[in-house]
Parts: sequence; C-alpha cells; structure tokens
Amino acid sequence: MILRNQAKVHGVKVNRMIAGTDGQSAKQFIELGTAFLFSAAIGLEREIRHKSAGLRTDTVVGTAAALFMLISKYGFTNVLAEGRVVLDPSRVAAQIVTGIGFIGAGLIFMREDRVQGLTTAASVWLVTAVGMACAAGLILLAFAVTVAYFIVALVFPLLLRLLPGRGEQTEHPGHNH
Repeated sequence: MILRNQAKVHGVKVNRMIAGTDGQSAKQFIELGTAFLFSAAIGLEREIRHKSAGLRTDTVVGTAAALFMLISKYGFTNVLAEGRVVLDPSRVAAQIVTGIGFIGAGLIFMREDRVQGLTTAASVWLVTAVGMACAAGLILLAFAVTVAYFIVALVFPLLLRLLPGRGEQTEHPGHNH
C-alpha cells in the first residue's frame, strides 16, 4: 500500500517530495545557473579591483557549492526507501562549510604586522553560501546576500572615508586583503 506522501520509484516506496524529479530538471539548472551568475558577479567585482579570489575562483567555488548541494538533495533518490534508508541532506551542507573553512584558513596569513587575505577568505566563504542557497532553492536570499556584498565592497569604503581620522584610508591600518 502506498501512502499519500509516498510514490514508487524503481519499484521502491519513497517520499513524494523526492520522487517527482531525478534532480536534472529545469529547476535544478536554474538553481545552478543562478549560483553561477551571482558568484561570477561577486568574482567580477573582485577581479576589477585586482583582488585575490576573483572571477574564476569565486565562480568555480559558488557553482561547485551549488552542485554539492544539488547532489545531496537529489543524487541519492535511487537508494532511498521508506523505513530502510534515511538521508540527511544537511550533512553535505555541513561538510561544504567545513571544507571551505579549511580553504579560507589557507588564504589568511601574517606578513610583518599585517593580516592579509582576510577579506579574500570571507568572500570565498560568502560565495560558497550564495551557491548553497541557490541550490537549496533560496534564490531570493542568495540575491539579497549578493546585493549585501556589493554594498560592503562598494559603499562601505566610501563611508569609511567619512570617519574622523580616516581620510583616504579605506581599510584598517595593518590590514590588507
């Protein structure tokens, strides 16, 4: 007997939420494409300003994070069976965060009295989150975070110049990105 929230896939009862697609429909291509576009926009801004982790790096990181999320959401539907196999898609998301944290840590280093790579590491972290949000179907949130990035990157330096004693300096003394 198949319950209301179940369907048969390959002769096995599975949750209806995952039965409707094999993970390669227009929805997933839109999510992946959106991650690509948002990540590329952030990377392009960094490339134009001659910063590390520019267009190529940010685009690859954001798109790969989205793909990992899509794999965790749809890549295992053929092995799911009600009561026999349980899948927790959030585990893959947690591993993406751990992996990108490791990469980000490798981007930050001290040179004399200056911290370098902190903003680069933060942007890689952000692009990863944008890609993950797109793949999770949270495209409006991903868009909002992309807009927020541009406010931080383009508007905040102008605001920092207005602070007393800051003059033309746009970053903290001793810090570089």
